[in-house]
Amino acid sequence: MIEETQRRVSQGKAAVLGLQHLLAMYSGAVAVPLLIGTALKFNSEQMTYLVSIDIFMCGLATLLQLLRNRYFGIGLPVVLGCAIQAVEPLKMIGKEFTIGTMYGAIIVAGIFVFLVAGQFSRIKKLFPPVVTGSLITVIGLTLIPIAVQNMGGGDATAKNFGNLKNLLLAFITVVIILAVQRWGKGFLSSIAVLVGLVLGTLLALAMGVVSLAPIAQASWFHFPQPFYFGLPQFEWSSSLTMIIIALVSMVESTGVFFALGGILHQDIQAADLKRGYRAEGLAQILGGIFNTFPYTTFSQNVGLLQLSGIKTKRPIYWSATLLMLMGLIPKIGAFATIIPTSVLGGAMLVMFSMISVQGIRMLFDVDFNDQRNLLIVAVSIGLGLGVSVYPGIFEFLPKTAQLFLGNGIVVASLAAVLLNIILKGKAGLIERKQAEN
Repeated sequence: MIEETQRRVSQGKAAVLGLQHLLAMYSGAVAVPLLIGTALKFNSEQMTYLVSIDIFMCGLATLLQLLRNRYFGIGLPVVLGCAIQAVEPLKMIGKEFTIGTMYGAIIVAGIFVFLVAGQFSRIKKLFPPVVTGSLITVIGLTLIPIAVQNMGGGDATAKNFGNLKNLLLAFITVVIILAVQRWGKGFLSSIAVLVGLVLGTLLALAMGVVSLAPIAQASWFHFPQPFYFGLPQFEWSSSLTMIIIALVSMVESTGVFFALGGILHQDIQAADLKRGYRAEGLAQILGGIFNTFPYTTFSQNVGLLQLSGIKTKRPIYWSATLLMLMGLIPKIGAFATIIPTSVLGGAMLVMFSMISVQGIRMLFDVDFNDQRNLLIVAVSIGLGLGVSVYPGIFEFLPKTAQLFLGNGIVVASLAAVLLNIILKGKAGLIERKQAEN
């Protein structure tokens, strides 16, 4: 079914759809190198390398996940980018130890993920529909505040946050996407987000909000170089910290994999999860070798699949190729950086809301006449959203606990799984098998 649909998407259309996926994740991809490079006081040359090689590695990591084989790659239409939850720990390691220690910890965590992938994949039986639906709903709902913040301009402390220009660009982008999605015919409706981003950026250019300087200043060529910042160094506490972050990313990726399975009407097996985790482990090892960052499956592109209606891998292959090309030719990559944050925020609002809707649709299959299911959904979603809004609630707990519990998606996952086991016992695990049959 999926392969038949894939053959009907021409290479030209797939390239345009791939560009749409790229633009949807681009700001999230470059945010991590910019945040870490600034914190560690990298000079302009170092920062240029960091951003360029990061974009290249996003493409390579995506390719590893797409190329399904017996050893690695989940083979779903997913895009990989930098794990935002790794920013603060990496900044801490880089400041307290060395940059080499930071990359050594990333390599160790990547090896850990690859080695435990088989054991970790057994958690599939802990994710019946009531747990999966709750988790996917939380993934979308916790991303929506990020979209709204971007609609206001990105930096909530800035003086121009939420000014009329930002709001106008954001809401016009939303209106364009909705209009194209509703009245566009055929292929045009499937690239509604891309149309919104392009027209929103052109409007911003006309309003004098966009500067073309980043394109003029960018270099033409940039090549990956192993151990650009020096050889890795290994320190046990730094490695343990990054292993914890890797576990957090694995839990988050699990939710994304199940969300994609729901959209594609495809049952995600333990073997699929194992290959998916292994691909992320390999990507993380390569990130340490080429001095970039940990890579994880991006949830923002799930909503785009649902919105476009094109659910095949061919556009994602194009995304991977274009990302690698942009990493090698920074001047091309600079085009994506001129999209105003408010325009991107408008597109994000539509995409992230679609993820929540997907989770709610999955909950339609849950028997809410059973009071236990009501409690599982209510408490897990409540905790997930609460922690996302106030992650500092756990600031008096040990640092290790904070790394886990400061992520709303992880808290929602733990709450839903534990409540399902406590309230339903073996019946909850049987429910998973019944759903598969």
